Amino acid sequence: MINALGNPQHVLLLGGTSDIALAIARRYAGLAPGLRVTLAARPGERRDAAVTELTAAGCVVEAVDFDAVDTAAHRAIVESIEDDIDIAVVAFGLLGDPEQAWTDVDAARELAEVNYVGAVTAGVALGARIRTQGHGVIVALSSVAGERPRRSNFVYGSTKAGMDAFYTGLGEALRELGGHVLVVRPGFVHSKMTTGLEAAPLATTPEGVAEAVVEAVRDGKEQIWVPGTMRVVMSGLRHLPRTVFRRLPI
Repeated sequence: MINALGNPQHVLLLGGTSDIALAIARRYAGLAPGLRVTLAARPGERRDAAVTELTAAGCVVEAVDFDAVDTAAHRAIVESIEDDIDIAVVAFGLLGDPEQAWTDVDAARELAEVNYVGAVTAGVALGARIRTQGHGVIVALSSVAGERPRRSNFVYGSTKAGMDAFYTGLGEALRELGGHVLVVRPGFVHSKMTTGLEAAPLATTPEGVAEAVVEAVRDGKEQIWVPGTMRVVMSGLRHLPRTVFRRLPI
């Protein structure tokens, strides 16, 4: 279980090769020596490298096969984990090509399957696990792109809007059953996913997100924006008239 200092004994990373997920695990490893990490991701060089990295950071790591689009397997994967799951990080996702996403059916379907459908089935499985345990925290990595989808990436934004709504509701459903959900809404994050893209204002790093997550879990928060000033920015953007919003260079 999470101790009095807010540190877990066991962390599950769904999408364990994510830069943000790994940064969260490293952060907790520095606070909880001997941290057990179940790294769930597709097998391959990236997963092997992630296992090596976390092991070097002092974690006891177990790798399990996980594919976001293999939704039929999500429940069995979560159920197969023997130790209680103190914190589960839902970190998998695709950014995709924004223009291809609204002009190509297969590209749009892939984004929806990974970012929304897979996130929902994984979340339902985690919810069942938390009900059985009587405790546990789910950290859902959403995005400010879901708060008001923009023309420049509205398919991606729509998948994150759905994912965000699901985990917000899941938190309400679990709060009286011993569970807790933290929805994390970063802005632009310098990571493998965004390599080659022009950084947006208020850009952050995986380490910045990880620091905010650890603090928010400790404080029992349900939603955070990273950086925190992004909350004010998005509040303003949500209330702009559509005729004004569409003129913004975003």
